[in-house]
This record gives sequence, C-alpha cells and structure tokens, in this order.
Amino acid sequence: MATFSGVTRQHVLQAIAEYDSRGRDGFLGVYGYAPTPGYAIVHEGSSYDLPAVLGVAHRFATGRLAPSDEVVGSIGSAASILRKRGFEVTEPGGASAPAARSSSRTATRAPRTTTPRASTPRRTATPEPAPAICPTCSMTLPATGVCDYCT
Repeated sequence: MATFSGVTRQHVLQAIAEYDSRGRDGFLGVYGYAPTPGYAIVHEGSSYDLPAVLGVAHRFATGRLAPSDEVVGSIGSAASILRKRGFEVTEPGGASAPAARSSSRTATRAPRTTTPRASTPRRTATPEPAPAICPTCSMTLPATGVCDYCT
C-alpha cells in the first residue's frame, strides 16, 4: 500500500502544474485514473481530482505511481496529509476544509495581518582617522605626538 508521508508540497505543486499543462482529460488519460467525484484539491481557485494529483505527486516523490485504488483506499489520511501541506481539500457533498495550521497554539489565534514594518536607519561605519605620521622617518607617531625614533 502506498504511503504519502514522503509527498511534499513541491511534489503536489509539480503534479498540479502537469495537470494544468495537459488538461484534466489528458492528465487522467496519461496516468490511467478515472474521474473521481467527491474529494478534490482546490489550489488558486481551481479544483483538481485528488486521487490523480496525489498519485502523480507520489510518483514525483518515490518514482512509483500510486494506483488509483490505493489512493482511494486511504483517501481520508491522504486528505489529512494534503491539508498539512497547506492545501484546501473538498470532501464529498461540497464541504470544504481549509489547510490545517501547524500547531494547535496558532489555531486558536486570530489570523495575523501583515503590516509593513518601519525601517530603522542603519548606522554607517565611521572611518577611523588616519594616524599621525612623523614627517622625518614616516613612522606612526605615538599618542604623545613625539616620534620615538627621531628624538
């Protein structure tokens, strides 16, 4: 049985990109998947057949295409993994479950709004003053200002 824990967000995005380039019927036909009503991945306003996208994402992750019956057999855990990867998954009956938060602590907070931070001015390094040089021997003068070699 296929496990989908090795499938990353990038693998799913690769599968979605191929789905977009081939079109639904072409994508399903190339990989031998049948249209599956019910579970779907929603990404950037488009809906994708969950078993087909996840099966192809599994291929990108492991080199082996996950058969449709394996994906459908573990659809609940597959949907959970996709939510953890940040995808929205619709369930049968049109219900939509948003992507899960990474921890329970952040799930209770209100959504964060991003506001631009005020930039703090950077301190520029001030160049060190050039050391005083003895006009006779060209040595650096000590703090007294009197050359130790020439006196």
